[in-house]
Amino acid sequence: MSDAELVVRSTRVITPEGTRAATVAVTGGKITAVLPYDAHVPSGARFEDFGDDVLLPGLVDTHVHVNDPGRTHWEGFWTATRAAAAGGITTLIDMPLNSLPPTTTVDNLRTKQEVAATKAHMDVGFWGGALPDNVKDLRPLHDAGVFGFKAFLSPSGVDEFPHLDQDQLALSLAEIAGFDGLLIVHAEDPHHLEAAPQHGGPKYADFLASRPRDAEDTAIAGLIAQAKRLNARVHVLHLSSSDALPLIAAAKAEGVRVTVETCPHYLTLTAEEVPDGASEFKCCPPIRESANQDLLWQALADGTIDCVVTDHSPSTADLKTDDFATAWGGISGLQLSLAAVWTEARKRGHDLTDVVRWMSSRTAQLAGLDQKGAIEAGRDADFAVLAPDETFTVDPAALQHRNRVTAYAGKTLSGVVKSTWLRGERIVLDGEFTEPKGRLLVRKS
Repeated sequence: MSDAELVVRSTRVITPEGTRAATVAVTGGKITAVLPYDAHVPSGARFEDFGDDVLLPGLVDTHVHVNDPGRTHWEGFWTATRAAAAGGITTLIDMPLNSLPPTTTVDNLRTKQEVAATKAHMDVGFWGGALPDNVKDLRPLHDAGVFGFKAFLSPSGVDEFPHLDQDQLALSLAEIAGFDGLLIVHAEDPHHLEAAPQHGGPKYADFLASRPRDAEDTAIAGLIAQAKRLNARVHVLHLSSSDALPLIAAAKAEGVRVTVETCPHYLTLTAEEVPDGASEFKCCPPIRESANQDLLWQALADGTIDCVVTDHSPSTADLKTDDFATAWGGISGLQLSLAAVWTEARKRGHDLTDVVRWMSSRTAQLAGLDQKGAIEAGRDADFAVLAPDETFTVDPAALQHRNRVTAYAGKTLSGVVKSTWLRGERIVLDGEFTEPKGRLLVRKS
């Protein structure tokens, strides 16, 4: 404590052992000690007392489409990381598609890193992509530090990132298993999607029918079978269908190396409330009914679902047409994810330690970021300071996203992020930002 450069204090600090009044010492951007609340503050240290506001570890969002370079008019590292920081996120991992080029070769990864280096307000890592024709690139990408590999089992929506059929999935997964990498998967079966009714138009019920639960269930069953056969590590992205939960639970009980995420929009929005023509609610797989949502929450509580991430997938406003068949599918949620999840979680009897586990600790664990995700000695001093009982009404004009289209417009949410800290430096205070201080992260070998 005597050499601490920064000391922060709160009556409510969320630590791995629970929430308690504590004083946290920081030196060189790292937490050096978590001490009793009344610990002495050295005379030379900067000191911040957050009172009764909650000090929690900065969130780690492992599913973000930044789209930079190539589709920077949709989003970019400057705007995405500002929006994330405003919402208490201090680390994000960028998806390999929707940028041009996609992150499917080492050269393309270098291009992405060069673009991000001067624009990132927070720490940023990168997923690689698994395509039908790039099996030879997977190990070099792994060696270059990507955190794993994204694959689609149905069309991705962009031509430069084609999906894998079952034979191609087997080839890619075998290669990735050979170096104990991680495959993260958009799991919807294309045959079930093709067989579903495709009416188009503004009715949300028609769109929901076009992305049936059995498309997810079948794809997840096939993925689990491949993972079991190869003893491979797989992760199911943005789970929407509660019908897949028994299969996932059984696979985990059997020792299959499978983890699962869901998203704030599946946990807080329901099909019943989506107005016709309101494609700001469109995503794939889709927002489903309230009864389905209840089962997702139960699965979070019992550990069948491991974590919650945004799947922030923005576009320009003109692509959000009132035809659900042709509108761009994606929810913009970086800035609002913590508040949205906390608002619903507290109604269902959960506390902020649960939210931290789902949105920080387990996401850091998924990516192997052992320096992130907790307030304890040795970790990066990444913090969010939250007033959990304060509320705000979502005004799209107040968002930092490049395109301020949001499914949460007009909703009243609980939880106001007062400040966000990256390695002991405050990067956001009451909506005011410092210059970018983020670092580029690579997977630890």
